[in-house]
Amino acid sequence: MTATGTQARLERIGTDGSYVIVPMDHGITMGAVQGLKAIESTIDGVTSGGADAVLTQKGIAPRVHDNKNGKGYIVHLNGSTTIGPDENDKRLTGTVEEAIRAGADAVSFHINVGSDHEPDQITQLSEVTADADRFGIPVLAMAYARGPGVDPEDPEALGHAVRLAEELGADLVKTGYSGDADSFQHVVESTRLPVVIAGGSKGTDRETIEMVRGAVDAGGAGISMGRSIFQHENPEAIAAAVSGVVHDDLAAEEALEKAGLALEA
Repeated sequence: MTATGTQARLERIGTDGSYVIVPMDHGITMGAVQGLKAIESTIDGVTSGGADAVLTQKGIAPRVHDNKNGKGYIVHLNGSTTIGPDENDKRLTGTVEEAIRAGADAVSFHINVGSDHEPDQITQLSEVTADADRFGIPVLAMAYARGPGVDPEDPEALGHAVRLAEELGADLVKTGYSGDADSFQHVVESTRLPVVIAGGSKGTDRETIEMVRGAVDAGGAGISMGRSIFQHENPEAIAAAVSGVVHDDLAAEEALEKAGLALEA
């Protein structure tokens, strides 16, 4: 049974069981890229637009709280860099207790299922979920299908990844999108956890919103989408469009129109 505290905090990072989360932990991975230099204004924009929660590494917490407009906050607990020897080798960057002291409503942890680092990451995620359970803190597992010979969009591999997250005690799971609603339905049905999709590389507004629509149509619980939102020329508007699909069940074109984003031909 989900602890009362865990359930209460899950409600702080979502709306009625659906989630629009904007990760902005990419500063550790990619550096201070567009959208992250003045992260305060980006956080204000996405939460004003309709994001339920933002996510950063623990050191950014002082820049988050005054700008998140009362929305949820998630602290990410591992990381790596694009200039290091292996970006899939995510290392611990914090603890559940540190996240609580930073004012987090939840924690997240990234695991690359199928990579050479999977064994260590399984152990670490298991330890994070055990610690989080003691404190009544929800865990968002970012469970990707990544590694030698692994297709990151294969619905079987993605289904395995999300099931692993449930088996290890996560409360919410993020994974890659399989490309269409029909195949993604298998991923959603592989676990009882709410499944949210990653954004991946930034595409057009239409591509982004149609992907969100497909995930929701397959039974997904929303998104945890970083660059497609925080690097957008208007983060508030794209967050509003995504929220329109996830929270208001709008069609892709209606969501874009309502958010004031021009429809591409």
